[in-house]
Amino acid sequence: MSFSVKTKMPSSTWLLRLRHHVAALRSNCSGLAAVEFAMIIPLMAMMFLGTYEFSAGVAIDRKVTIMARTLSDLTSQNTEVDDAKFTNFFNASAAIMTPYPSAPVESTISELWINPSTLQARVQWSKGAYARSPTSVVEIPDALKIGDTYLIYSEVKYKYVPTVAWFINKVSGITLSDVSFTRPRQGICVMYKTTTCEKK
Repeated sequence: MSFSVKTKMPSSTWLLRLRHHVAALRSNCSGLAAVEFAMIIPLMAMMFLGTYEFSAGVAIDRKVTIMARTLSDLTSQNTEVDDAKFTNFFNASAAIMTPYPSAPVESTISELWINPSTLQARVQWSKGAYARSPTSVVEIPDALKIGDTYLIYSEVKYKYVPTVAWFINKVSGITLSDVSFTRPRQGICVMYKTTTCEKK
């Protein structure tokens, strides 16, 4: 027959062991990398996605500028245009948006005549997403205000909706836009549904 006698551990020994375990825990760095990675990954993801969205927005904005210039340039190379040519102009310019979607593009081409007495630019004809009414006035730079001359005026708007930008309204997005002015190259004006250069 055996008996076991439990002896009470002195408090000094218990404190010594506790200090030893605490010191060992403080010097243990086995999970430090995982903790640091968990803390920094959200910031890294935000920076990566933000850089991607910003660079995509800059690229699309540049393409919008090129589209506006292309539309006015293609139109100005004609003496007269019709609806079929306008369709080709819009399709050609929309191809510039590749690889980004061209669906949000809204383009308009207008011809302006500058009244020699008032130097106001008046719309002669307009075609596109937001066609301007004839005789309406368009503000143009002072350097282009040469009386009794014509300008081809193109307008392009693009609604850019970032994929992961939670701080931007997904419905309204960001509207990127640009305009371009070009002088007719093959004649005084570019005629549309007329045989003469009108002055409205």
